[in-house]
Amino acid sequence: MSDTDARPGVDVREAIEQGRTALGIELGSTRIKAVLTGPDHAAIAVGSHDWENEFVDRTWTYSLEAVWAGLQDCFAALAADVKAKHGVELGTVGALGVSAMMHGYLAFDAEGELLTPFRTWRNTNTGEASEQLSELFGFNIPHRWSIAHLYQAVLNGEEHIGRLAHLTTLAGYVHWKLTGRQVLGVGDASGVFPIDIATGGYDASMLAKFDGLVDGRGLTASLAELLPEVLPAGAQGGTLTEEGARLLDPSGSLRAGAPVCPPEGDAGTGMVATNSVARRTGNISAGTSIFAMIVLDGELSRVHPEIDLVTTPAGDLVAMVHCNNGASELNAWAGLFAEFTTALGVSADSGAVFETLFRAALSGAPDGGGLMAFNNLSGEPITKLHEGRPLFFRTPGSELSLAGFMRVQLYAALATLRIGMDVLQKSESVQLDRMFAHGGLFKTEGVAQNLLAAAIDTPVSVGDLASEGGAWGIAVLAGFLRDRRPDQSLDDFLTTVVFADAAVSTVAPVAEDVAGFDAYMERYVAALPVQQAAVDHS
Repeated sequence: MSDTDARPGVDVREAIEQGRTALGIELGSTRIKAVLTGPDHAAIAVGSHDWENEFVDRTWTYSLEAVWAGLQDCFAALAADVKAKHGVELGTVGALGVSAMMHGYLAFDAEGELLTPFRTWRNTNTGEASEQLSELFGFNIPHRWSIAHLYQAVLNGEEHIGRLAHLTTLAGYVHWKLTGRQVLGVGDASGVFPIDIATGGYDASMLAKFDGLVDGRGLTASLAELLPEVLPAGAQGGTLTEEGARLLDPSGSLRAGAPVCPPEGDAGTGMVATNSVARRTGNISAGTSIFAMIVLDGELSRVHPEIDLVTTPAGDLVAMVHCNNGASELNAWAGLFAEFTTALGVSADSGAVFETLFRAALSGAPDGGGLMAFNNLSGEPITKLHEGRPLFFRTPGSELSLAGFMRVQLYAALATLRIGMDVLQKSESVQLDRMFAHGGLFKTEGVAQNLLAAAIDTPVSVGDLASEGGAWGIAVLAGFLRDRRPDQSLDDFLTTVVFADAAVSTVAPVAEDVAGFDAYMERYVAALPVQQAAVDHS
């Protein structure tokens, strides 16, 4: 699935010229990626653009200028890849879709002007709003959700509130500019405001409660009027306008008119990219953040602050364990080791550095051997940490080795996730038939996959099906819009069409590693006050 070559029997050049393709673009935390798929939903070309968030005035943000510069560069790279591989210009696509990091706050006035810099999901300064809304709704409202950002702005008495006419997510914003429609896919919308699973729209009783809460406090429209329309997978979210085509491709080659699927969040596209939209299936995605998505059989017994309740792109109930801190600290350490090799006069590319470091971790003591790491570059609500302070420390008698150091760095990337998974697996007895892992953390075969299996004491699968990630997932959703049979479910489309021939590798947890990770977690939880002290005094 991940190779940019279609299956045998597909005339790729002809498919591109005739528009029998689907384009998916995902704006991730560190990379914007585009994937073009053919009639068989296999990737036939890719393009990307690296970018980074900025920490401005104690707020994690991206400028809208960076959004469009990145999208244009990404599309140009994709078009160049099409030309190089298939000898044809990319002038049209059969369908397209946009996905992006979920949550956050993009607020606009009636003229479509941005009222305040984009506040991304990484910002955790919405604690007061999160707590009050969770109590009001009887439903966990995490710090990063769009409604928490809106209500925190109301609590802060921010000037822009009186001029607010529309708020959305990053995917919703890009989709709006490409199509002229203010809509969200239900999965992305479920990270904005709670969804009523029965109706597939925002929860009406909670909308009314919010309107009552903020009455007379500056907003000039009801919440329902401020939020985008909600659409399920398979619905048409609009068509690519001439203005949208020029925004994406200033060269003028891309023609308008392609149908566009509802914009989705990276969690939803991760579920699609791993065929994890059926009940009792789940996936874990590891990048800048790390999160698990478990499709539930039914509702949980009570509210858990560690668990978000969101939906699949089709609207089914999902328990989400979201941790703000994933692989960024690992990347920083890999960069340091790469710098050291350069200083020695040894040439090693980043792939070789990661491979060497990750494989070393397999020789580390299963319980960490007295070493401890915290990977928090930003705040972490699950552990009640409002700002990040990465730490590494050890007991005096411990052995400081590369193997042990890398093992606890990988453990640190999984530890907060484990806290949330314990709520589901132990407190709620949630059953899983299949757990799939994807993301850069799992590129080195048999390392993070094995350690994750130990961390959650569950078999973990990886495979080539998700290596192009969420950009491929949203391309598949665009293909679902284009190709679905009447009344065909997303689950059936994925299982019988897209993943019919997918190859998957599964590992079972090893008892020694399970016991070792359990012991590490006991020390990790006991050491959380050290992490808090570092925030308080530095």
